[in-house]
Amino acid sequence: MIYKGKAWIFGDNIDTDVIIPARYLNTTDPAELASRCMEDVAPGFSKKINAGDIIIAGKNFGCGSSREHAPLAIKASGISCVIARSFARIFYRNSINIGLPILECEEAVDSIKAGDELEVDTDTGVIKNLTSGGIYTAMPFPDFIKGIIQAQGLLNYARKAENRNV
Repeated sequence: MIYKGKAWIFGDNIDTDVIIPARYLNTTDPAELASRCMEDVAPGFSKKINAGDIIIAGKNFGCGSSREHAPLAIKASGISCVIARSFARIFYRNSINIGLPILECEEAVDSIKAGDELEVDTDTGVIKNLTSGGIYTAMPFPDFIKGIIQAQGLLNYARKAENRNV
C-alpha cells in the first residue's frame, strides 16, 4: 500500500503515556482517543494533522505500557503510518494488530525534516521524500502482515480467513 502525507517529527523514547495520556484511558472510543493523541508533547496535534500524515520518530517509539490505546489513538487521528529508528516490541505488535503500518528506517529518520511531504510504499519498503528527493528503504512487510494491514487489523484478517475456509 502507498501512503502520502506530511512528516511530523518526534524524538527518542516516546512512550505510550505521551502518545495517549493515562488520564484518557477510561475510553476506548477511537475519536476521543484521536482528539487527545500527543497532546502533552505537541499541544493541538490532532487538530493540526491531515489525514494521511506520517509520524517520524527516533528510537524506542511506543515504549512503556502494553496498552493498545496508543496505536489506536495514532491511527484514529488520521496518521497513515509511523517510521522510526526502532519500536518497542509490544507497540510494534499492537500496531500491526490494529492495522497501523510501522516501518523501521534509520536513514529516513536521520534525513526527513518536519513538514516534508512523503510517500511510503509498505509493500516494497520504499520511502520517498517528495520535498528533498531522498529515497530510503525499510524492510517491507511479509505477506501475512501485509494482509493484516490491508484488512485493517488482525480481527478483520482472521474473519476474512475464516470466511475463506468455510
